[in-house]
Amino acid sequence: MEGFKIGKKGSALETVVYNRSEFSLLTRGDGVEVLLHTIEKDKLFYVYPSDNPNVLEFYLIQSGEILCEINDEKTILGTGDYFSAKGLTDHIHFTALTNVTFLWVTTEQTFIHLSNEMSALMDIVKKVEAKDRYTYLHSDRVANYSIKIAKKMKLNRVQIENLNTASYIHDIGKVNVPEEILNKPSRLTVEEFEIIKKHPSDGAKMIKGTFYEELAPIIEQHHERLNGSGYPKGLKGDDILLEARIIAVSDTFDAMTEDRVYRKASNAQEAFDVIKGSIGTLYDREVVEAFEKVLKEEGKIV
Repeated sequence: MEGFKIGKKGSALETVVYNRSEFSLLTRGDGVEVLLHTIEKDKLFYVYPSDNPNVLEFYLIQSGEILCEINDEKTILGTGDYFSAKGLTDHIHFTALTNVTFLWVTTEQTFIHLSNEMSALMDIVKKVEAKDRYTYLHSDRVANYSIKIAKKMKLNRVQIENLNTASYIHDIGKVNVPEEILNKPSRLTVEEFEIIKKHPSDGAKMIKGTFYEELAPIIEQHHERLNGSGYPKGLKGDDILLEARIIAVSDTFDAMTEDRVYRKASNAQEAFDVIKGSIGTLYDREVVEAFEKVLKEEGKIV
C-alpha cells in the first residue's frame, strides 16, 4: 500500500561501520531519521548539544548495558531503558559495558555525515591495521585516551567531536608505508624513517576535499613536539593545535604500553613517567596532567 513499508530484521536503507560501531538507517522523512546503532563492549560514546536547541534525540536500548556519567554521577542503563536529549548545554558521556544495540531517533540529519566518506576513510584504517599487526585497535585506544583527556580539560563540543574523529584516522597515511618497514624488527635506517615521517602529511592529504577536511591539520601535526623536534614540519609550542598535542600524548602512551616486534611493552607507570619527564619539551603540561588524573582514576598508575 502506498505510504506503508515493512522492513524485515537485518534490512536497512544503508549501513555504515564507523569506529567499530555500526549504524543502519531504517527510515527517514520530514527531517527525522531512525537508525539502529550497535556499539562494541568497552567503547566510549557521547551525546552532544546540537547547534539547534530544538533538535530532539531519543535512544531506546534494545540489548546490552551502558554506563551513563552526568556531573560525576554514574547510572547503569539496560535493555528496555531509554533516554532523550533536547536543548543540552553539555555533552553526556557513556561507556558500553557490553555489546549494545540502540534504536536511535533524531530530528537532525545525521546519517549522511557517517556515510560514504567516513566509511571509505575507515576502510583505509583497516588496511593499515592489516599491514601492521602491532597497531590493531591502536586507533581505538588512542581515541579513548584522547577523549578522556579532553573531558578532564573540559573542551567544547566541536573540539571533542573533531578530536574523536581525528584520533581514529590519525594514522591513515601509513597505508603508503611498505609493510616491511612497519614490521621491521630492527632499527630503521635514515631512509626508512624518512618514509615513516611522511605519514602525517599523507594522511592529511587523504582527507582534503572531504567532509572531514578541517581535521587535516590535527592529523598532520600529531607527531609534532613542543621543542620543534617532531615531524613533518618541526612546529613548536602553540603552533601545534591542542587536539594534536592531546593525540601526541595518547599515541605515545599506547605505543609504549603495547608489544612491538622490536621490544616488549612497558607498564603504564613506566610509560607515563617517561611522558611526564618530557613535559615542556615534548608534551603539553596541561594535557599530561589531565592524563595523569585519568590513569590514576582507572588505577593504572599511582
